[in-house]
Amino acid sequence: MLIDFCRFPADLAARYRARGYWIDEPLTRALDESTRATPEAIAVIDGDRQLSYRELSDAVANLADRLRRDGLGRGDTAVVQLPNCAEFIITFHALLRAGIVPVNAIYSHRQLEMGNYIQQLKPALLIGDHAHELFATGDFLDGLTTRGQAPRRVILKDSPDADTALSAWLAGTGQARLPADPTPPDEVAFFQLSGGSTGTPKLIPRTHNDYDYSIRASAEICGLDRQTRFLCALPAAHNFTMSSPGILGVLHAGGCIVMAPSPDPAACFRLIAEHRVTVAALVPSAVQLWQRHAALAGPPAPLRHLLVGGASFTPEIARAVPDVLNCQLQQVFGMAEGLVNYTRLDDDPETVMSMQGRPISPDDDIRLLDETGRPVPDGQPGALSVRGPYTFRGYFKSPEHNSQAFDKDGFYHSGDVVIRRPDGYLRVVGRIKDQINRGGEKVAAEEIEALLMRHPLIRQAALVAMPDAMLGERSVAVIVSNGSVKSSTLRRHLRDLGLADYKLPDRFHQTDSLPLTHIGKTDKRRLREMLQAADARQGVPA
Repeated sequence: MLIDFCRFPADLAARYRARGYWIDEPLTRALDESTRATPEAIAVIDGDRQLSYRELSDAVANLADRLRRDGLGRGDTAVVQLPNCAEFIITFHALLRAGIVPVNAIYSHRQLEMGNYIQQLKPALLIGDHAHELFATGDFLDGLTTRGQAPRRVILKDSPDADTALSAWLAGTGQARLPADPTPPDEVAFFQLSGGSTGTPKLIPRTHNDYDYSIRASAEICGLDRQTRFLCALPAAHNFTMSSPGILGVLHAGGCIVMAPSPDPAACFRLIAEHRVTVAALVPSAVQLWQRHAALAGPPAPLRHLLVGGASFTPEIARAVPDVLNCQLQQVFGMAEGLVNYTRLDDDPETVMSMQGRPISPDDDIRLLDETGRPVPDGQPGALSVRGPYTFRGYFKSPEHNSQAFDKDGFYHSGDVVIRRPDGYLRVVGRIKDQINRGGEKVAAEEIEALLMRHPLIRQAALVAMPDAMLGERSVAVIVSNGSVKSSTLRRHLRDLGLADYKLPDRFHQTDSLPLTHIGKTDKRRLREMLQAADARQGVPA
């Protein structure tokens, strides 16, 4: 049973219901309520298409009905990989309505990541995009069949085959629609993807109750309403873009979502002007690109509100947002596992520029711990552990990892190092986990190291994070090899293994040996110092 991976203790569940956090409604609630309130209001703009709430809701019901008549429903899972488009929103809600539990893969993921999700979840349904390299030929799907992992049904956006074309599945059956049949509110609604510090991506069970509370609270904190027009420029499947307050927060508020294929500033500035966008969400590296474009082309009008999260955001770059982009900044520090922090819209400027916010809920229990597990005082850095009404209770089918990630009281140890002010505001100062945060995308060092070691000439490999003015962190692969190996050769090796492009090391450095700690592990602190010293000798900017 999927519920076994998300069950909250009875006493905490009762508290969260009593305090109004959990309302025992499905995640389709927001779309249903906004459709009833303003059926003809525009819900989604995607290129030349505009869908009203009524049209969006009809498409959702059509797809859910077709899936259920095809024999799919409660007890089934799905893997979805779609770009930023209206079909992503429709598909997500249709699966919820039908009781099918999906994981939304990032569009840049390739066969390595997608194969992992399919192996873990064993989905009955796969929904993808025929234009993606995985589905443009039959090789990936044929490989699944060979390994006995093929889903029962495959549906593809823009497929030339009517039987598998998503557009045909959205058209409806002409029969009376079946009633909605979502999973129970305290059971798994869908799976989010972890950033992960290990090689295999972990699946995060999110329930209707916990995720819906995060959405409602986020929409209120961020001041969303029916006049909100939100630019969806980051990957739609990201937790930040979905719910902080994101796509689902906008639907809850009855606003409009404007889909953008990427955060490219020239294209986004045109969309903002054309569709009168009021709110956008970016990672810090994209903010810098927008600031550079605005210096030449002027600020993105009429944008009023910019949410920034996902990676380290320096106060210097933050302070330029109001002047250069002519909008209000709101910082966000959250995680797919649950906890979300926001600066508030009425905070003083210094707090907004220097802090990553405070938690959504009064019942977000936060502990900051030192290396021995003892609490640290306010003002001192500590490892973040959290428990609360929308923080998950365990990764899917990962008992060994869960035993390390959670303590006996159910607190999740996130791997973040933060400093807390007495008023509860947090500032992120580092990570414990062996992970690179490259422009908001999390890259697990262990995964890349293992793949590099599969090259016949590589004897040792270590991936470390180095500071980067644009991305926050960049990745450097330090290798020990049997002979010289070109960087281009290693990049091609990783791509041939199916690795997503954003995970490819930004740089390769060859050395005779790796420094070790006293227990024989790679000493990555010393590696970084060695790289910094080498860069300084060569005049490479930090």
